[in-house]
Amino acid sequence: MSAPSTVLVTGGAGFIGSHACVELLDHGYEVIVVDNYSNSSSQVFARVERIAGRFVGAVYDLDIRDRHALSAVFDRHTVDAVLHFAGLKSVPASLRAPVAYYDVNVGGTTALLGAMHEHGVRQLVYSSSCSVYGEAGSGPLSEATPARPAHPYAASKWTCEQILADVCRRCPEYTVLCLRCFNPAGAHPSGLLGEDPQGTPDNLMPYLAQVAVGRHPRLKVFGGDYPTRDGTAVRDYLHVMDTVDAHRVALDHLADAPGMHVFNLGLGRGSSVLDMVAEYSRACGRPVPYEVTARRPGDVAELVADASAVDRAWGWRPTRDLADMCRDSWRFQQLNPLGYAGSARGQKP
Repeated sequence: MSAPSTVLVTGGAGFIGSHACVELLDHGYEVIVVDNYSNSSSQVFARVERIAGRFVGAVYDLDIRDRHALSAVFDRHTVDAVLHFAGLKSVPASLRAPVAYYDVNVGGTTALLGAMHEHGVRQLVYSSSCSVYGEAGSGPLSEATPARPAHPYAASKWTCEQILADVCRRCPEYTVLCLRCFNPAGAHPSGLLGEDPQGTPDNLMPYLAQVAVGRHPRLKVFGGDYPTRDGTAVRDYLHVMDTVDAHRVALDHLADAPGMHVFNLGLGRGSSVLDMVAEYSRACGRPVPYEVTARRPGDVAELVADASAVDRAWGWRPTRDLADMCRDSWRFQQLNPLGYAGSARGQKP
């Protein structure tokens, strides 16, 4: 990259988005962020700047469905490409409020596309989800595996993918790289950035971390009767630092070819819930208590990536494993036992 490019990061205060900001700043990009803090904290930006040694160019508190406010951001900055992380991501919440999930995830994406089109921005990296595969079955899933979303969150991500693909078919000047992430987890190795959801976490690793630090009495394992080796659900976990590294590498490949291109991001091997409990117990040095309860609606037995396509296309592959994820997550939780809010009340990160 001969000169820094300007990248707009939607959802840049969130778990993946905040780590992406560090990654981009470390590689010379100018970063503009929009986020409405619905499940994140503005405190992350002081930490991002502390890690990267550089300031985020500008941060805007707005909902990307607000077309006027979003257009004003594009008016103020010459944006070269967009990393799109903004959206709602809880499976249980999507079952309770499906309309909200379509409104935010699909409506936010179409609003973003509208602002991009008005301002001549034609390059987008979309952070999608392995959940689009849904009930596709066991074994590694390739990008050619038919989508079978099992809940509104997954369906909203799949709908966004279809919209983006159609835009690329009808507007050949667009390039969209769609990265289907398989369960990002872990934290920045410094312990300054990590996953700090509001309320009781719906995702496994932050829930485990909060149990390990004493914020909850035990982990609820939803389902012990899946057709897996130990009866608990199996997922392909990917370190958040590998996740954002892939998104940064994607920016380098936007010029490869126009159109929509889809890639899985994962380790290519699955870990059960009990595997994760055992590994986290090793990381924190004591057993993490858990209880097995009934299956949770919307959950599927197994989601594991065939991530060979991105390796063939870009030579990219992850470099960290489940032990690294648990170690880094635990470091963040130890340094921030009450999350970012706890640090704001005087706990030093």
